[in-house]
Order: sequence, then C-alpha cells, then structure tokens
Amino acid sequence: MQQSPLNPIRLIKNLNRGREIVTVLLFYGFGDLLDRMGVLSVLNWGKRVISFHKQEISPDLTSAQRIRMALQDLGPTFIKFGQVMSTRPDLLPADFIEELTKLQDDVSPFPSEESVKQVEKELGRPVTELFAEFDSEPMAAGSLAQVHKATHRDGHKLAVKVRRPNIGKEIERDLSLLLELAQLLVRQVPESRVFDPVGLVNHFSRTIRREINFRREARTSAEFARVFAKDERVHIPVVYPNLSTDAVLTMEFIEGAKATDLDELKKMRLAPEQIAQNGARIFMRQAFEIGIFHGDPHPGNLRVREDGKIVLLDFGMIGHLEESKREQLVDLFLSIAKHDVDRAVNTILEVGAPTQPVDRALLRADVNDFIESYYGVPLEQLNVGRMLNDFVDIMSNFGLRCPPDFMLLIRAIVTLEGVGRKLDPNFNLAMELVPFVEKMVKRRYDPRRIAQRTVEDLKVLLKAAHDLPLSLGATLRKISEDNLNINLEHRGLDRLINEFDRSSNRVVVGLVVSALVVAAALVIRTASAGSVYFGIPLFVLSGLLGVWLVWGILRSGRL
Repeated sequence: MQQSPLNPIRLIKNLNRGREIVTVLLFYGFGDLLDRMGVLSVLNWGKRVISFHKQEISPDLTSAQRIRMALQDLGPTFIKFGQVMSTRPDLLPADFIEELTKLQDDVSPFPSEESVKQVEKELGRPVTELFAEFDSEPMAAGSLAQVHKATHRDGHKLAVKVRRPNIGKEIERDLSLLLELAQLLVRQVPESRVFDPVGLVNHFSRTIRREINFRREARTSAEFARVFAKDERVHIPVVYPNLSTDAVLTMEFIEGAKATDLDELKKMRLAPEQIAQNGARIFMRQAFEIGIFHGDPHPGNLRVREDGKIVLLDFGMIGHLEESKREQLVDLFLSIAKHDVDRAVNTILEVGAPTQPVDRALLRADVNDFIESYYGVPLEQLNVGRMLNDFVDIMSNFGLRCPPDFMLLIRAIVTLEGVGRKLDPNFNLAMELVPFVEKMVKRRYDPRRIAQRTVEDLKVLLKAAHDLPLSLGATLRKISEDNLNINLEHRGLDRLINEFDRSSNRVVVGLVVSALVVAAALVIRTASAGSVYFGIPLFVLSGLLGVWLVWGILRSGRL
C-alpha cells in the first residue's frame, strides 16, 4: 500500500515534541538513520548537529542498548512501545529483545492534589463523600497511572487506580508522530519493510489505548471473575463500577504476598511448589480452554492470599486466542511428539504470514532439526519456553510474521515458566501443559464436534453455491455493458517517480536560468547604453535562481 507523505500540519502542531524526539535519537547515535529518512531536513535541523551528538554517548554501547535508553528517555508512550516490541522475537534479534525487556515504567508519582482533583472530576463528588478514607499519598506509581489506598463507606479496603492527567493527549500526540516516523521509515528505508513498521505502530496504538481505558479493564476483570467464580485456586479483585470511569478504576484491595516472595510464603505456611503448580494450571485454562489470557503474568501482577488463592492483578494487557490458533499450537506439540516433520512445516506456514518467498525445502530441513532436538525428551526434562523460542527463531529466519496475540502467549508462557522455577527449582511447565493438550485432542475428535463442524462447512458451501451464479451474472453484465473496471496498483515506483519529478524540475529551472543569462547578455551587447540597466536585473535574477538551484541540489545530498 502506498504510504501517505509526511503531514506538515501534524508536524507543525507537534513541532516541539518532534524536535525533542529527534534530539534524543541524535544523542543516542541514530543521526544517519534520521538523515536517510529525511527527518532532519523536514525539521530544518541540518547535519551539523549529528557529529556533536555522536560524541555524547559511550562507544561501547550496543545498538540495542542505545535504543532501550532512547525509549526510556522519551517517556511513557515510547517505553510502552518498547515493552510491546519485546514480545516480538519473530521480528527483532535476541539482543534487542533482551534489552527491551529491561524497560521499566516506574516513575515519580504526580502530585497528590492532582490525583484528588482527577478522582473528583471523574466521579463528580468530593473524595470525602465518595470514600470513608482516601490516602492522598500513592502506594504505587507507573507511567500511565498511580494507585491510592482508600476505604469504602461499608468498611472494605479499596485500591483506586488514577490515570495521569493529560496522559491521553500525550499518548495520542506521540502515536501520531510514531505513525509519521513509521511511514517515513517504510518509504525512505526499504529494507525496514520486512518489520512492517506501520503495522507494528497500528497494533501498538490499539494496545495502549486499551490499557489507558479503565472501563475496558474493569469489564475484562469482571469477565475473568465470572469465568473463575467456581475455581478455588484463583481470586479476581472485585471491581466497583459506580466508583470507576475511563480514568479511575476502583477495586478491592488485596492483602497478600508477592508470588515470588518465598520468605513471606513460608510465614503464611504455603508450599511454593503448590503455588507454582496452581499458577500454571490457571494460566493453561485461560489459554487453552477460555481463549482469553493474562498477557503479563510477571511476579508484580500475581499475589498470594493467606488461604493460598492466587490473585491476578492488572488486566490492561490481555491476549485473545481464537480456537483455530489454539488448534495450531496443539498441532505443533503433536508434530513434535510424533516426529511428524511435514505436519510441523504446514503448521508453521499456517501460523506465520510470509514477508518474503519461503524456501520450503530449507524450512523442512530446519524444522527436522528442531523436532530432533525435542523428540524423545522425557516430559519432566522438556523446557517449554526454550522450545517455543526455537519455534519463533525458525519463523523469524524465514521471514514468517507471527500473529501478535500468538507472540504474547509465547512470551507469557516463558514468563510463567520463569516464575514457576523461582518458586520451585524442579518446576516443569510441560507436566502442566500436557493434560490441556490431551483434552483439546480429545475434543477435536468428539463425534458431536465433528458433526457440528460438518454442518457449519455445509452451510458455507451452500452459501457459496447460492452466491456464485449471482456474482457471475453481475460480472457478465458489467462486461456486456463495457462497465468492467480493473484496478492495478504499482509498488516500489514512488521513489522513482519522485526522482523523475525532481530531476525534471531542476532541468526546467536550469533552462530558465540559461535563457535569462543569454537574454541579459544579448540585451547588454546589442542595446543602447540606456538599456543596459534592463539587462542587469536579468543577470541578478538568473544568478539568484542559479544559487537556489545549486543550494537545493547540495541540500538533497545528490550532487
């Protein structure tokens, strides 16, 4: 798809923020990339600042470290962007993923009076009327919101999550600039297209907009509470809808230990091994039975109550895995278990969207090596996280782009496996995964499900049979009426067309300058002395046009 040109109105509107972004990227040594994208000339900066900024950072820093540090300096939107990118090992090299996972959004809390004003503005009443108690000092703060402890008028302890003032406008501004930069990157740096920068920014935009919408998080939390209502292993904090809005989320305050706090778990007389096992089973049920899973199960989002129940917190990042994707993941496990290379190759090609031609023979050879590495490995020795990472590496090597939610699931499984091993060094996620895979296989071959699928497939075929004559008739009618239009889309010619336009404009200006010079010379040569003054302005005009032309060529860097 042809990308739209850089939007001057949006650029001028966000000029200060645009300059700030460029300054940070220059500081961390990305001047060459910015120059190639044409950003420096658009912002009227000039190349003289590049060498200065390159000298400000340590030459020992890797590109991955510089990117991580630049995102950290650019604030909440870019930090979140880096965190989302850390879930895409199918697109980024391992060293970049490792660095981006270090991004932290812990920041200083915003002033307490602003937090109180935000709550009162959103809920329409003073905090003294809304709550029996409201602690104005936050108990935790992040880049998007901070949390205050409060007490409900019925005596229940509450946690009130308050969105940072104006963070929505700041995010929209940054998303606008990110999209502009992505479009420039695609147009000016063709080799970046394999990463689909525009698609990544669009996906990230949806993700962060969901995360700052607390009503959405409240609905998701309520849905999880409904699904797990009868599960004695898990507890979802109660949300108070009448005390929640888009920018304020009020929920039950949970007393408990951090999931990986072994000392506290021992004080509570809870077995870490059982906590690890229960946590894994809860997550596997989310992913393989429900199809909606917590996308960020790190220790900070997991609490353990004194009764042993695991509490899930922060439903801002949620993954959705439709049944077809779950089936594909099961097919991958089955192909390894049965040493079925062809089935594994077909699964990989079904899961990934190709960004380049795929050498199927070479892919089969790599998949065979992949299966050989895990075939016959005792279940208690199988490292699920490493296996899934190897699977992603194969997709990345062959330019196969993984669906975002699929990648989020893989990262969540890897995170969960790490948490489990902190609780129990002998923890093995494969032992908890196998029962759910077996259950899905049994369900796949359930006669009732087969019959249901057959009926659905017949409906699709009947609809196609019904629509085909109508579509064919409409096409023939357009042909008979000479009204059939065929749209052709050219790709990769934009740059060539722009170069032709630029070159032809320079030729025209050059001809005009030459004509003016010749005309002025003839006037001075043949005219009377009084007409000499008419030729001099022509010389001056041609000189100015000539200087302007040379300056344009030098500025473009294409002499």
